[in-house]
Amino acid sequence: MKKGYLYIALATFFFSSMEVALKLSAGNFNAIQLTFLRFLIGGCVLLPLAARELKKKNQHIGRSEIAFFFLTGFICVVVSMILYQMSVIYAPASVVAVLFSCNSVFVVTFAYLFLREPIHRHTVISILVSFLGMAIIINPTHFTGSAIGVICVLGAAITFALYNVVGRTRSDRCGGITLTCGSFLCGCVEMLVLIAASHIPAVALKMKEAGLALFSEIPVFSAISLPAFVGLLYVGICVTGLGYTFYFLAMEATSAATTSLVFYIKPILAPIFALILLHEAISGRMLIGIAFILAGSLIAFIPGIRLAKGNDLKEDLREIRTEFEAETEETVIKP
Repeated sequence: MKKGYLYIALATFFFSSMEVALKLSAGNFNAIQLTFLRFLIGGCVLLPLAARELKKKNQHIGRSEIAFFFLTGFICVVVSMILYQMSVIYAPASVVAVLFSCNSVFVVTFAYLFLREPIHRHTVISILVSFLGMAIIINPTHFTGSAIGVICVLGAAITFALYNVVGRTRSDRCGGITLTCGSFLCGCVEMLVLIAASHIPAVALKMKEAGLALFSEIPVFSAISLPAFVGLLYVGICVTGLGYTFYFLAMEATSAATTSLVFYIKPILAPIFALILLHEAISGRMLIGIAFILAGSLIAFIPGIRLAKGNDLKEDLREIRTEFEAETEETVIKP
C-alpha cells in the first residue's frame, strides 16, 4: 500500500508538470511534431510493461485489437492531444491544467450514453459544481484570455473522455497498460500519415492560407537543438512514459478510485508549478474556480469509494455464502 501512494505521488508530480513542460518546449518544436515525438517515446517506455501485462493475462494481440488501437489512438493522440498541445500554445498553462482535469465530468456523461452506466444523484451534483468552477475560471462575460485556447482544451478534455470510455470496452481483455501503449504507438503511425500529407505542396499551401501554418510541412526529427532535445526527453520519458507507468502501477497497488486522486491534486499543483516556473499569476477567480472543481470532484469521489466498498463487501459475503453452502452440502452427503 505504501508503494501505491508513492506511485500516486510520482504520477501526480509528472502529470502536474505536463502543461509547464509543454509550454517551455512549445517554442522549440512544431506543435504536431512535439505531440508525435512525445507519444512515440512514451509508447516505447510503456512497451515492457505492456508485454508483462499480456503475459500475465495470457493474451495476445490480434488484428481486431490492432484495429481497435488505431481507433483509440486516433481519438487520443491525433485529435485530443493535438488539441491539447494547441491549447498550451494559446492559453495559460494553469488554465489548461485545471480545465483538462475536468475530463472526468465528460467521462461520466459518455459512460451513461454509450455504456449505459447509471448516473447517481451525487454524480449530477458533481457535474454541475465542476461546470460552475470551469465557468468561473473562463468567465465568459469578461473573458480576457484566448478563446481559441479554451475551445481547444475543452475539445481535448471531451475527446480524451471519449477515448477513456471507448477504451473501457477492451481494457478488461488486454489490460490498461497494453491499451494505452497500443493507442500511443498506433496514434503515432496515424500522425506520420498526417505529417506526410502536410508536405504535399497543395496541402501545405491550403493550410497556410487557412491560418493553420503549424499543419504545413510538419518536421519529424529536424531542427531539434540540444536544449530542445533535453526538454523533449523530459516530456516524452518522464511526463508521458513514466507518468502513465506510475499511474497504472498505482492502480495495481491500490485501486482505480484511490488512484484517481491524481486528477484531484493536479488542479492544485499545476498552477503552483506555472507560478514558479512560468510566473503565471494565480488570480482570485482562478482560486475560486479550483475550489469549486475540487468540491465537485470530492462529491463524486467520496460516495464512489463507499459504493466500491459496498460492492466489495457484497462480493465477500457472496463468496462466504457459497463456501458455506458447499461445506454444508458436503456434510449432508457424507454418511
